[in-house]
Amino acid sequence: MKIVTYNINGIKARIHALPEWLKETEPDVVLLQEIKTVDEGFPSEVFEDLGYNVEVHGQKSFNGVAILSKFPLEDVVRGLPGNDEDEQARWIEATVLGDTPIRVCGLYLPNGNPVELTPDGTPVIGGKFAYKLEWMERLYKRAQDLLAEEVPALMTGDYNIIPQPEDAARPHAWEGDAAFRPESLAAWRRILNLGFTEAFRARVQGPEHYSFWDYQAGAWNKNDGIRIDHFLLTPQCADLLLDCQIESEVRGREKPSDHVPVWVELAA
Repeated sequence: MKIVTYNINGIKARIHALPEWLKETEPDVVLLQEIKTVDEGFPSEVFEDLGYNVEVHGQKSFNGVAILSKFPLEDVVRGLPGNDEDEQARWIEATVLGDTPIRVCGLYLPNGNPVELTPDGTPVIGGKFAYKLEWMERLYKRAQDLLAEEVPALMTGDYNIIPQPEDAARPHAWEGDAAFRPESLAAWRRILNLGFTEAFRARVQGPEHYSFWDYQAGAWNKNDGIRIDHFLLTPQCADLLLDCQIESEVRGREKPSDHVPVWVELAA
């Protein structure tokens, strides 16, 4: 089973490119982020015509996540548990009913910038950085529950986290950014250390592997990228892992997203 995460940065902007890419690569499951539309505005029929079941958790103009699956989807959940007042559409999960059922969780983790701190260095309550860390605390709790279920499961999407210096072409340029601050990285490691496998680094080592290149300053042509789109696998899912790769060449196509697809192949 081939499962893809892809921050498409607007479904309307990618309405031609995304179906063409799906026809080329024929993934089994795609978890999309930043669809930037309400549920009823998502062009589900385009993907249904390609053989996909579609589930959407959208929001007007911002955020929004979706699942496309060639397999039936069961027990769909929209919204990350733990804060009923959070209206941002950043989380969707479902069980993919293939030969081996896989619980897939698609996420768009808050960016967190600008980083607003009090004089003593703590995040300003109500600020974007505080929201990022609060969201990651809820993610930690959901991750604990997934592990307790002892089933093949994964959490994937745009984490807005640069795990280590080799995941950025110019790590010094990201010092102070919410994606690379010590607090963010500590929250990331806390989740990872519960017992998850970071799929890409389980298969590929070394620098110059990126999943995002900014639209500004010729970042793509300079390969000035960062790796912020990740797969975290439970032990039962990691046992099924065959490969994980980044389709970087997609960034060089016409009207691309600033992210590219990242995929895992599972023996499922």
